[in-house]
Amino acid sequence: MAMVDKLRIVERAPASGTSVQPLPRDGTAPALIAVEQVGKRFAARGGAQAFSALDEVSMQIRQGEFVSILGPSGCGKSTLLRMVAGLVPCDAGRILLGDEPIGKPVPDIGVVFQTSNLLPWLTVGANIRLGAKLRDLPRAQVEARLPALLETLGLTAFADRYPHELSGGMRQRAAIGQILLLQPRVMLMDEPFGALDALTRDRLNVELLRIWQQSTLTVLLVTHSIHEAVFLSDRVLVMSERPGRVIHDVRIDLPRPRQPEQVKSDPRYGEYVSQLSGLMGVF
Repeated sequence: MAMVDKLRIVERAPASGTSVQPLPRDGTAPALIAVEQVGKRFAARGGAQAFSALDEVSMQIRQGEFVSILGPSGCGKSTLLRMVAGLVPCDAGRILLGDEPIGKPVPDIGVVFQTSNLLPWLTVGANIRLGAKLRDLPRAQVEARLPALLETLGLTAFADRYPHELSGGMRQRAAIGQILLLQPRVMLMDEPFGALDALTRDRLNVELLRIWQQSTLTVLLVTHSIHEAVFLSDRVLVMSERPGRVIHDVRIDLPRPRQPEQVKSDPRYGEYVSQLSGLMGVF
């Protein structure tokens, strides 16, 4: 029996104009984010031709899911993430958070980018507090949350250090802390570990998974790493070449909580990696 038939892990996207239906863990959680027939076109500049980055993208993400997006370079993954964040407007379709259209950044959605963007003249603790300060959250509330968050991030001993005194992995943990302190419902992550070495990246994957498993966060991750997507996710969405569309919705049916030594020794882990590699055209 073919691997796809045996595991039933791949749901091909319907024809253009219909939505890709999600594959939730329990089948009951409501859709928290709905992307409906979204398109994005960039105008010509400096003699370059105008082009469509995204075309009729539809997907749903349920409360508490961890969903990753894979796709070839230039397919619009990061653009899509910024549209969900309210940082880039849609040219067609709409994006909903619950029942509300997203047209600008909202407090319920936090974004972690590839670079940490920590301010070099502030300590780790001050950097983590910065977003809360800009939003004018009550200081007592922020200070009450901070110690437990620093402990969760493994940064308690580094709260008074400056970014240049930290490793790349620590800086990314601090950037994640900036978002977690705000207690959003959704965390969007755009290749947050892409600039790190493989060992640090693997360690941060484990830490991210631990943090997510202890929270009620919904996570949408853009990544180029098939292994990372399989290890972390409930579902992996595969996008086409530009103009990007969601063409596969792959449910990762591996048990949680996940430990690296258990997951990566599970034959299904290798099968998912192999299947996604095929879908991505890696081999």
